[in-house]
Amino acid sequence: MARIQHWANQMPKIDKVFYQALGQRIATYRKELGFTQTQLAKILDISQQTLAHYEVGRLRISVELLATLAKTLSVSVEELMEEPSVKTATKRGPTSLLHKQIEQVGLMPRAKQKFISEMLDALIIQQQ
Repeated sequence: MARIQHWANQMPKIDKVFYQALGQRIATYRKELGFTQTQLAKILDISQQTLAHYEVGRLRISVELLATLAKTLSVSVEELMEEPSVKTATKRGPTSLLHKQIEQVGLMPRAKQKFISEMLDALIIQQQ
């Protein structure tokens, strides 16, 4: 722990801010999916303590771990690395999983979009 604190104290302020923001995004995406730190750490094959250090910005995340982390959290590496846009920042709370799924459906071919829409319509009618 002393080694981690020593390294964090030597980190330039701009890096500290970046890694703290990245850690907050990781924690937000993790919580959206209902993962505990322990569960996500096990998937990533790291310790829970290491994940906790990532989430508060005390440790730099290795580049090789970013792709696996992003895939596990159902986001792109770009979403994980970038600050939210002004539009996203004004929304209340984190983006829901359903919203992300709807965005993904919007990227599919029209035939698949129609199929998914029809399935949703059928499910909604069943619930009424």
